[in-house]
Amino acid sequence: MDNNKIIIFDTTLRDGEQSPGASMNTAEKLQIALQLERLGVDVMEAGFAAASPGDFDAVNQIAKQASNITVCSLCRAVERDIKAAGEALAPAKNRRIHTFIATSPIHMEYKLKMQPDEVIRRAVEAVKYAKTFCDDVEFSCEDAGRSEISFLKEICDAAVNAGAKTINLPDTVGYRLPNELADMISEMVKFINGRAVISVHNHNDLGLATANSLACVKAGARQVECTLNGIGERAGNAALEEIVMAIKTRFDIFAPLYTDIICKEIYPSSRLISSITGIEPQPNKAIVGKNAFAHESGIHQDGVLKHKQTYEIISAESIGLEKNSLVLGKHSGRHAFKDKLSTLGFDLESDALNTAFEKFKELADKKKEIFDDDLRALVAEEITKIPQAYEIIRLLQSSCNNALASASISIKHNDEVISDSALGNGTADAIFKVIDRISGISGVLKDYKVTAVSQGKDALASVIVKVEFDGQNAVIGHGLDIDTMMASAKAYIGALNSFMRMKELHK
Repeated sequence: MDNNKIIIFDTTLRDGEQSPGASMNTAEKLQIALQLERLGVDVMEAGFAAASPGDFDAVNQIAKQASNITVCSLCRAVERDIKAAGEALAPAKNRRIHTFIATSPIHMEYKLKMQPDEVIRRAVEAVKYAKTFCDDVEFSCEDAGRSEISFLKEICDAAVNAGAKTINLPDTVGYRLPNELADMISEMVKFINGRAVISVHNHNDLGLATANSLACVKAGARQVECTLNGIGERAGNAALEEIVMAIKTRFDIFAPLYTDIICKEIYPSSRLISSITGIEPQPNKAIVGKNAFAHESGIHQDGVLKHKQTYEIISAESIGLEKNSLVLGKHSGRHAFKDKLSTLGFDLESDALNTAFEKFKELADKKKEIFDDDLRALVAEEITKIPQAYEIIRLLQSSCNNALASASISIKHNDEVISDSALGNGTADAIFKVIDRISGISGVLKDYKVTAVSQGKDALASVIVKVEFDGQNAVIGHGLDIDTMMASAKAYIGALNSFMRMKELHK
């Protein structure tokens, strides 16, 4: 192993999905997984296979299609969980099982209700059982940041002796400061003495996840667990893009350490995550925020115009953020379209390419200027679609004098076109109600977001809804159209189709 390489372990599809409202269907997860490969991620935590049939299916589908990346599934130190992970990962060319158990006094006493010696026994049994499914096993000490160093040494030594190749020491609640974690990692690196890779997984509760991760790298950690855009439960995780660009930009400090991340894929990866989850990075978010390369101050503008490095330590081009200029038009051919998609990181099969090209032509008839972000959104929408139990055929909308709005819609279901109308408090509400009437499935809207994909008065509207159907867990739907109300209808139908797909998987 190259001791100068920092292994990038991406957990966007597992920990990132634990962000409120960030649940994804299998098709969406698969698209993200393929982008993570293009990004150059070393290990991808595809999910928690034992959590649900949907999670198992997603991990399994990713395992079948991933080629140049290690696919990992998280599991508790429980036989049932480990078996599910092993079976889901079976088709993967390179696979890893990541098992964990809590090691802090507060977790052992109140959550596990177990004595330390029993925790060690469970850890050893888990690692040994995981080794029957694959050779690459990672063991995590949950809440390592609040664990006693003497116990960490004891349980990690036992896990390594049982066959663990990676030892992860997460600051699960984001409690520690950089110097504290650096001291812990330094001591654990010396103790493990090359018998396993030391990994870190830092949460951002105090806004220190990236700083903590970089301090750990300097202290000897050689794997960093992180997510794109820093998404994750509570305040999120260490952001992949911040860690990678810090190591690259401050090579004077981190040399000879490096990562294999292809930096020009950072911005496309960030945009894909945002469009699928509906969670946009804050405008001033480092590296990928929309203001990251914006300069309003006159002094700054003058300096940047004279020499970019006066106020920019990273170039927008280095992370794949090219000038958002006109790229294609209504007269562009299939070859030019395919070539442009290739430059954006999309490699579509013939059927998917044909469908995307037809959608592009339809868009070109409605929209004078088409930009990179338009194409990213259009193609992502097409290739993340799941089987359509319900499909919109036509939408009519009109307002009433009494301030209520009406919507009439035709939907195809089981080869039958059904039409109906409904009144609502606004057009979007009327649309959602008529879809409920036609489907016979009651939905409660939990979130509704509308954003412009690119620039101009004719910008594509991207709508993301979060809907709770029949009292079940909320699902996300996406819609894209020049017309905001049609995009809203598509988003709601998308959520309904995701719900139907989940019901099928649970049968």
